[in-house]
Amino acid sequence: MSERAASPDLLYSDVEEDLRASVRDLLTDRAEPSALIARTESAEPYDLKLWHTLAAELGAAGLMVPEDLGGHGASARETALVAEELGRSVAPVPFLGSAVLATSALLAAGPAAAEVLGRLASGTVIGTLAVPLTTAPGADFPAAVAVNADGTLSGRVGAVADASVAEVFVVPAVGPDGPGLYTVDATAAVVTELVSLDLTRRISDVVLDAAPAARVADAGTAPAALRHALTVGAGVLASEQVGITDWCLTETVAYVKGRYQFGRPVGSFQALKHRLATLYLELVSARAAARYAADTLAGGHEDTEVAVAVAAARCSPIALHAAEEALQLHAGIGMTWEHPVHLYLKRAKSDELALGTAGKHRARLGRLVNLPA
Repeated sequence: MSERAASPDLLYSDVEEDLRASVRDLLTDRAEPSALIARTESAEPYDLKLWHTLAAELGAAGLMVPEDLGGHGASARETALVAEELGRSVAPVPFLGSAVLATSALLAAGPAAAEVLGRLASGTVIGTLAVPLTTAPGADFPAAVAVNADGTLSGRVGAVADASVAEVFVVPAVGPDGPGLYTVDATAAVVTELVSLDLTRRISDVVLDAAPAARVADAGTAPAALRHALTVGAGVLASEQVGITDWCLTETVAYVKGRYQFGRPVGSFQALKHRLATLYLELVSARAAARYAADTLAGGHEDTEVAVAVAAARCSPIALHAAEEALQLHAGIGMTWEHPVHLYLKRAKSDELALGTAGKHRARLGRLVNLPA
């Protein structure tokens, strides 16, 4: 076992803390949760100006991409940290679809993907992986899209995250030569945005009808590339769920300290103290699991799939519990549309289904460690 595997680094480095400060300052200035509610009701639910700043100026889109391919040569640790901060703000940017799922798939696809990968890393285009958001790591290679005799693609993929703002799709498709990964320009697809529970991360149906495509991974590499992308996505999503939990706990503690009842802060009531203490312990547990997953993803360790399954199974229910407690402990104001806590509850509930439910990850974990149900 390597030294890195024997001693996982769960702490944030100085460089990571500097990155956190830059991202948090930007999000505090441009994506305050209370200001997002009006955007969710507008014709532009995604904040693409914020995404340009985050992706191009701060370099968040290319953190995992090597420098020789146009990225910053960082790792999944830094990517997960950005996801954590985005979870704290539920900023409406296509980070998961473009910087995580599409980028991870192209990184594992091979040299043919270099040109598109460079454009994604620079933030000049937005991409996404054309699979349903509920697709879990280890799922069978999707057969919803077929490769026609002339090399074009036809088929329909439902519930694709960030598809409504994507400019390029990374599409798993099956043809006469077997499974492959293809890139398709968004202008060749019909994208229909669905009514999404999560107002800050939209899902859409994507229909391809003889769409021109470029193959970036063949039958020998496509299944592994897709599996890698979904595994990275699930691991990074766990850090986003840590951010959700952190915001919910921090805001709820501040609220109960300032809300008075019977002449005393409601936060001084023992029953509420116990509930908040439970949330704190869950946050610490979730952060440890998510950081370990990010660390193994960054190091390419043999236990990566186990670590990701543990993090996904652990962080998902904790984020949902924190959002539910935040809503209840904010009392009447928490039930209103004007308070942003409902955005966190909807993101947590959506994340509960994204890239595999906790139950699916527990079942997969059992198989990975040879303890089947």
